[in-house]
This record gives sequence, C-alpha cells and structure tokens, in this order.
Amino acid sequence: MATAVPVSRPLVRREVPREIRRRRFLVAVAEHSVLIGLAIAFLAPFVFIVLTSVMTDHQSLSTNLWPQPAKFSNYSQVFKDAPLLTYAGNTFLYATLATVGMLISSVPVAYALACMRWRGRNVVFGLVLVSMMLPPQVTVVPQYVMWSKLHLIGTIWPLVLPNWFGDAFSIFLLRQFFLTIPRDYADAARVDGLGEFRIMASVMTRLARPALVAVALFSFLYAWNDFFGPLLYTGENQGHWTLSVGLAQFRHLHSVQWNLTMAATLLFMAPVIALFFAAQKKFVEGVNLTGVKG
Repeated sequence: MATAVPVSRPLVRREVPREIRRRRFLVAVAEHSVLIGLAIAFLAPFVFIVLTSVMTDHQSLSTNLWPQPAKFSNYSQVFKDAPLLTYAGNTFLYATLATVGMLISSVPVAYALACMRWRGRNVVFGLVLVSMMLPPQVTVVPQYVMWSKLHLIGTIWPLVLPNWFGDAFSIFLLRQFFLTIPRDYADAARVDGLGEFRIMASVMTRLARPALVAVALFSFLYAWNDFFGPLLYTGENQGHWTLSVGLAQFRHLHSVQWNLTMAATLLFMAPVIALFFAAQKKFVEGVNLTGVKG
C-alpha cells in the first residue's frame, strides 16, 4: 500500500496589526533616543551650512531657514572672489607630503618598538609618549627661529619636513597594532632568510593595512584642517596659503555675506568628507584593532 506524501503548503506571512507596528516603532525610537539626539545635534549645523550657502545676500541675513529661491551661483562666485584652486593645491600638496613622510618615517620606528628586541627599547618608547604630551606651544618659538635661519619662512616646507622625522601619535598607534599581529609570521619569514627590513615591508605592513589607513587619514585630516601652522609660516606669502588661511581671509572680506562664506566653507569640507566615507571601513577597522595589546 502506497504511503501518502504530505503536500507542503506555502507559508503565509501574517500581517502584523497596525497597533503592534506603531508600538514597536515607538519602542525603537525610545531605545535609540540618545543616538537620534546626537545625530541631530551633529547634522543640524551641516544642514544649516548647506541651506545658507544657496541663499541670496538678503536671505542669509534674515530669519528664513529655507532658501527661496536657491542661488547655486554662490559656489562659482566663491571661485571668482578668491584663488580657491591655488589654496586647494597648496593644501593638497601639504597634506599629501606630510602623510607620505609620516608613513615612511613612523612605520620603521613602530616596527622596531614592537617586533624587535634591543636594549633601551622601553626607554625610547617612553620618550615617544613624553613627546606626545609635550604642548606644541613649547617648541613653536625655537622651531620658528630654526626655519627662519634656513630661509624657509613663507613656504610650506616648515609644515611638511617635520613629518618626515616621525610622528609620536602615529608611532604609538602603529606599535599597538603591530603588537596584535602574531609573532609567528615574522619568525617564519626569518626562517626563510628575510631580513628585518624585508619582513617589515613585505609581511607586517600588509597585515597592518587597516592601521596604516587609520593613521594616514588622521595625518591627512590634521594637515587639511591645520590653521595655526600655515598662518605662522606662510602668512607673509599669499601664494603659499592653504585653504584654512584663505577661508579665514575670505571670511574677513565677506563678513556680512554669510551665503558666500558658507559656500566656501562647504567647498573646504567636501574633499575630507568624501575621503572619510571612501576609507571609512578601513579607518574604523584600524581604530578598533589598535590598542588591544600593549
């Protein structure tokens, strides 16, 4: 006698009642109320900048929050009133050279402090930590005198060259990340006959890409937003001004034209915002993995 094969019925998804859905929504909002409040607090100024940047001169001085009509020609007017492309080129050159120099000089130091055994290693690491705690105001005068004697005042080189001699904060972060990498990788490379430099360049830096991206992004953003350094060293030469100094001058010249000031501010912010979102995954991964072991 043949057994009957049970026929599977398609699952019918029951519709959730409207009252339950409303209750779940309210519970979710209540659970994330702090995050929602912080998000609004952080996004509100940015939205205000965007809206003000497309207002007319009269609207930007009124109590209106919504532009009527939107004046997108403010962005082109900014380029006509200030050499923004020159400032952007100087800023990009400064940030790029500073970041490259920081990576080239900081990675070997961090590798030596984390992966090599030598006398005085802990003392040197302590000096690195002390230099992180040293206020920059303490060294600004002797540094300015030194660069002045080298006839480099008025250029961006006093801003770039110090990064080619290592950055204490980057060395610290990279060292902490190198400590999280198992020593078996380096030991296996030594067995294969690789020297310390080859191990660092071929093995450790590939495993430390998230940390490298994180410190590179930190360095680039710092150089891009730096105002005190460019003002101090390039203030006498407008041809070497960065965006931060140029934006301050633009703000002074257009003190009542808030629409143009906000448009210039938004153009100043746009590249770093795009860079952060492009490298967000690696940046967050590098920050999360750094400092696990010390």
